[in-house]
Amino acid sequence: MGIGALIIGDEIIRGKRQDKHFEKLREILAVRGLHLDWVLYMGDNRPRLVQALQRSLASDDVVFSFGGIGATPDDHTRQAAAAAAGVPLVLHPEAEEKIRARLASLDRPVLPAMLEMGDFPAGSRIIPNPFNGIPGFSYANHHFVPGFPEMAWPMVEWVLDTCYRDRFNAVAEAEAAIIVWEGIEGLLVDLMERIERDYPGLTVFSLPSVGTETKRRHVELGVRGQPEQVPPAMAEIEAEIARRGLSFDRMDNGRNGL
Repeated sequence: MGIGALIIGDEIIRGKRQDKHFEKLREILAVRGLHLDWVLYMGDNRPRLVQALQRSLASDDVVFSFGGIGATPDDHTRQAAAAAAGVPLVLHPEAEEKIRARLASLDRPVLPAMLEMGDFPAGSRIIPNPFNGIPGFSYANHHFVPGFPEMAWPMVEWVLDTCYRDRFNAVAEAEAAIIVWEGIEGLLVDLMERIERDYPGLTVFSLPSVGTETKRRHVELGVRGQPEQVPPAMAEIEAEIARRGLSFDRMDNGRNGL
């Protein structure tokens, strides 16, 4: 199972708003021992959304979709999800109940456009919205929430805690890295390939930097994967870096340079 995110909205694509969902979703997943495998940004274009959802629905991935589930003319996600799944949009009875309750609490009339927010692909399940009661929906392993962060993030957490708790921390993973000062990434490829060959439970990563006025050119070099393999692999990396006459500093959990 992979985990993907579909972040939808012309306002993001055109730079009117900055996306906050990617970083927050990464954090929400991380505390549960999960991680993102892919992220796709898309505008409010129904044919393109249908194509993207057809591809992801054909996979085993769990997908969180942010935005476009309202009832204004520029909201296309509900319709695109139904078209991609090959099912009709239908008014979900529980969603209708919650929408009517919300409008009643505000002393507002029940207009057809408001009820349209409860039109979901047939066979959908609702996702409770603790902010204003207007639900999102799940279809298969796809979960559709509003674009508003204050609504979307608790809804995503509810989906994870309700549907995927058995997958939390299912795969143990550790990470460690060093900063290789004046390192050149291309000259370290042979070392990286050797470590991946000798430690099949690990992935080697490298992040080169040309440096700044206050920090020399360097390469962040590290490994992530099976916890028991990380220390010996890093010991080999450090020994080889020293043998090549390069200086290095260890990083705190592969994140904060010393």
